[in-house]
Amino acid sequence: MNHTTQFFIGGSWVDPHGSRTLDVVDPATETIVETISLGDADDVDAAVAAARAAFATFSRSTREERLALLDAILARYDERSEDLARAVSLEMGAPLSVARGGHVWLGQAHLQAARTALADFAFEESIGSTSVVLEPIGVCGLITPWNWPLNQIGAKVAPALAVGATVVLKPSEIAPLSALVFAEILQEAGVPDGVFNLVNGDGPGVGTALAAHPDVDMISFTGSTRAGIEVARNAAPTVKRVTQELGGKSANIVLDDADLAAVIRREVAGMCVNSGQSCNALARILIPRDRLADAVEIARDTIEALVVGDPADPTTDVGPVASQAQFDKVQRLIASGIEEGATVVAGGVGRPDGLDKGYYVQPTVFADVTPQMTVAREEIFGPVMTLQAYGDIDEAVAIANDSEYGLAGGVSSASHERALAVARRMRTGMVHLNGTGLDPDAPFGGYKQSGNGREFGGHGFREYLEIKSIFGANV
Repeated sequence: MNHTTQFFIGGSWVDPHGSRTLDVVDPATETIVETISLGDADDVDAAVAAARAAFATFSRSTREERLALLDAILARYDERSEDLARAVSLEMGAPLSVARGGHVWLGQAHLQAARTALADFAFEESIGSTSVVLEPIGVCGLITPWNWPLNQIGAKVAPALAVGATVVLKPSEIAPLSALVFAEILQEAGVPDGVFNLVNGDGPGVGTALAAHPDVDMISFTGSTRAGIEVARNAAPTVKRVTQELGGKSANIVLDDADLAAVIRREVAGMCVNSGQSCNALARILIPRDRLADAVEIARDTIEALVVGDPADPTTDVGPVASQAQFDKVQRLIASGIEEGATVVAGGVGRPDGLDKGYYVQPTVFADVTPQMTVAREEIFGPVMTLQAYGDIDEAVAIANDSEYGLAGGVSSASHERALAVARRMRTGMVHLNGTGLDPDAPFGGYKQSGNGREFGGHGFREYLEIKSIFGANV
């Protein structure tokens, strides 16, 4: 892989200001596979200056020019899709099937959604004699996580470029390789110099400098709620816009008329996609009390059929979690569930049998979970699910809403009308009815401590736009 120790600034690959480096570890083998440079405030200054200079021209580009640019990026992205998939699998352990069909597809989907939205997006409207104009906000600092790296890079970079903003991207230092390939794609597609810039680094070295920088006009951050609070605090003195997509502890309410076997199999398998490392994972399954025993048996059978192992093996369902730190966190939380009295339906602490190396976690399901248990309240970010019993719909909705988070949710029922009625009562930014998946053209984001602002499609454009009223323009 090229450029692993360089940054992409002003249209060129450049050496870092400092000498700090970080090893990139393959979570499947615990071996070092690459070394990246870690940037500092001087690197951020250079990237922001390049983005600021480019904004003067790029912000005045036409819709047609930006459509053509997105088309060029999409074409090159498709050509290098296998490079992207292998980078994702290497850096965070995703099975290649998931890397290709999930990670790479989502990055492409966001580029396409931005292209579709841009084609007819209304950048101006008339209100009486006033013209209301939407203009690119300026230089955007984008801080992305390690769990779905291409998804979040695409969800931020695509709308920023579509509306005429310029960007400085800080990908996660845990999973930086796919971001480097993405930068190569943009360079090869002919993105104008300075419009897109990439600086690798950690939070203290680059994230803080980017969030606090006086020439950055907005920050878009995806990550933990704790880190999001720090980003907002660092950004506050310069009164820049901050959008955040943070943690989640989402519930799926299974109604009494649902096909229980189909729902449990679907949700257990869904939880294990990406080794459970999804902020919108439906980690809490709420089951009618008189059907809980059946759900336990179905969940156990489903878990036992999953294959955990080598990401390169096409039979693998579940790969490792992304890092030693994440492995340790998940183990601690599984242990807390046992200590607090939850019943282990399947899985538990430790690695799966036969895997003594790599950050592999046993897919785990808990039953007899009460709402105050740690495993029912804290985001685990691993292949761990809880089964909780409820008496009636009011209790189910109360349990689902009793969370500091409000990112996603689900309702499963044989009746579309019943499911929709329950979905409207859930205090969450997104609800999946009967397993319906994400729509890259529809807004993604949450309530409460799951963040603020929305991403995806045309709704995501507005985070990168300022509003100007020109009074008397339509006289």
